[in-house]
Amino acid sequence: MHLFFDLDGTLTNSRLGIVRCFQYALEALHRPAWSGDALEQFIGPPLPESFGKILETADRALIAAGVRLYRKRFAKEGLFENEVYPDIPETLAALQDDGFDVLVVTSKPQCFADQIVQHFELDQYFRRVYGSELSGERATKQDLIRYVLEQEKISAKDAIMIGDRSPDILGAGTNGLRSIGVLWGFGSQVELLDAGADEIVASVEKLRDCILGLV
Repeated sequence: MHLFFDLDGTLTNSRLGIVRCFQYALEALHRPAWSGDALEQFIGPPLPESFGKILETADRALIAAGVRLYRKRFAKEGLFENEVYPDIPETLAALQDDGFDVLVVTSKPQCFADQIVQHFELDQYFRRVYGSELSGERATKQDLIRYVLEQEKISAKDAIMIGDRSPDILGAGTNGLRSIGVLWGFGSQVELLDAGADEIVASVEKLRDCILGLV
């Protein structure tokens, strides 16, 4: 059985770095400031989609400028303004011992995802990290999960997606995967249930039992 783990809000609490990068971009664009709490809703979805909503625009050039400014700060500071959730390493080690094949499947660009996973010494628990491209290719969970299934030659019935936001759950459902929504990240129980999560788990400590029960 293959486990696909989201990164932001599932393995690590990336709120501080992401919020500060959004705020940096807005300031550089001379746009009204947003509070950290207001920006939290945009942790998880692809950046162009988020900037379109934040800037209230469909102007591709303006959205691209927001993304570029965000990534400028993120590459230097934001990606490490982050911390691993308590009990995640122990849970991942236990899942490894159970014989699961464990992968990171994140909409975050591959270059950043690799650095974060290695920096926090989580790479020992994952066979491989899959992310999007800076060009925007595979930025949606739907496209990314499909790509991983194709690259790994995995049947959808043999994989479970684990994430904290609706795109994780919707992307899994579109590709025929079962999914587990986690509540220690940035999505609500209502959001995850509405997206069609097969299971909801409230704490990291209960995640392994939830996975074993679903299997």
